Amino acid sequence: MTARTTRCTTAKTRTSRLAAVAALAVAGSVLLTACGDQTDSGGTTTPTKGGGSASANTAPLFSKLPADIQKSGVIKVGTDASYAPMEFTEGGKIVGVDPDIAQALSKQLGVELRFTSGTFDGLITSIYSGRQQLIMSSMTDNKKRQEGLDDNGKKIGKGIDFVDYFSSGVSLLVKKGNPEGVNSLDGLCGKTVAVQRGTIYEDTFKAQATKCGDKKLTIQAFDSDAEAQTRVKAGGAVADLNDYPVAAYIAKTSGGGNDFEVVGSQSDVGLFGIGVSKENTQLRDAVKEALDAIIKDGTYAQVLKKWNVEGSAVASATVNAGK
Repeated sequence: MTARTTRCTTAKTRTSRLAAVAALAVAGSVLLTACGDQTDSGGTTTPTKGGGSASANTAPLFSKLPADIQKSGVIKVGTDASYAPMEFTEGGKIVGVDPDIAQALSKQLGVELRFTSGTFDGLITSIYSGRQQLIMSSMTDNKKRQEGLDDNGKKIGKGIDFVDYFSSGVSLLVKKGNPEGVNSLDGLCGKTVAVQRGTIYEDTFKAQATKCGDKKLTIQAFDSDAEAQTRVKAGGAVADLNDYPVAAYIAKTSGGGNDFEVVGSQSDVGLFGIGVSKENTQLRDAVKEALDAIIKDGTYAQVLKKWNVEGSAVASATVNAGK
């Protein structure tokens, strides 16, 4: 149920991702969606610093990289930069949690991580074709993606490996100060909630309504998440539901941080992974080691704090730990 199913598609297939874009209407931030075709010439490209000549490179993990990357000084990274705060475009540049983590990784690896934004559903294919070498796009690590299976379990590709770097579920967004004292889904029984129509969050609220039984949970569904947020802000509903990083970003930015807050524990928690070809275990292992290094030296925690998503920290890098 966590992030990144499909995006830049029709309304029927947009679930959590549609909410992410609409959230910015209330947050008051500028979002320039950069959906391309995942070709080398398509989309928005943003580099990270950290590269240098192979002969002079003294970065701690430069020698662990494949020879072709050492020679080029670049790792090509595919993303879909339309999911604030994880990755989005601002002033023509790709910014967010993932680019900041990539910047920290680049200092360990000694090469540039060059982001190109395209369509989310083309990212894994871009790894297969070699157009990209990594994926950093809030992609949930799961067995189907690891094994190259579609939703029906049919083999459609080689699959990819993941270096897991972020833990995320769904969270409740309430009015600042939490006047109704809501701290869990069970605490919503007998109250009214607002949600974007047709999303996985509406399904979660419907399941909770069944659980509440006679202590009725009233669900108000809207065309956009921005409308649901407005309803909560006005006091007409006690809570909205969204992916944790999105909810945290809204709480931090909307009304200068004075409109909302995130409450309770995350539910349906899963892992986001940095995708890499199964055939490139050397790059995978170098990225894993770099991630462990920035976790150990505190840089990773600083990035999450900057974006108000400390609750999604992982204790160490893992490979293919998603279910």
